[in-house]
Amino acid sequence: MIIHGLFHIAIKTNDLAATRAFYCDALGLKEVFRPDFGFPGAWIACPLPGGQAIIHVYAGGPALGSDGRAPVGSAAIDHVSLSCSGYHQFRARFIALGLDYREFLVPGTTLWQLFVYDPSGVQLELTFEGSAESGAPPDMSPGRAYVAGSSFFDPASYPRLARA
Repeated sequence: MIIHGLFHIAIKTNDLAATRAFYCDALGLKEVFRPDFGFPGAWIACPLPGGQAIIHVYAGGPALGSDGRAPVGSAAIDHVSLSCSGYHQFRARFIALGLDYREFLVPGTTLWQLFVYDPSGVQLELTFEGSAESGAPPDMSPGRAYVAGSSFFDPASYPRLARA
């Protein structure tokens, strides 16, 4: 099992155009291809040849809170994504520790993902190059598949983690 580094951060927004303009125009990043997840958004990448998308912005649908608006401030960061290898080892570790997790296949790509929360409720997305992983692909069945905008965080499940 290896953590390779930060894969991306995901930011919720009420103004996709302004957010896109900030990252691309003000910071000099570039917009790159984003799979169709069924809600609006943008993937923003480093401006290097083949630069990896490091900021994912999404609006509407899962970005909106109960009041119909995306949160602002640090709550606008939805999750932190890490580039990883060893999908099934991570999954087995989560099971062994009693951590709830979700699985996902990124549409139109070979990326596999595991979602889990830290004890403070920060959602982590572990992203794997599926073509380099062995074993079965992520389980996309109801209740196991990740659903954007749906929390499965349960703080009561973490006290035993401190004893592990």
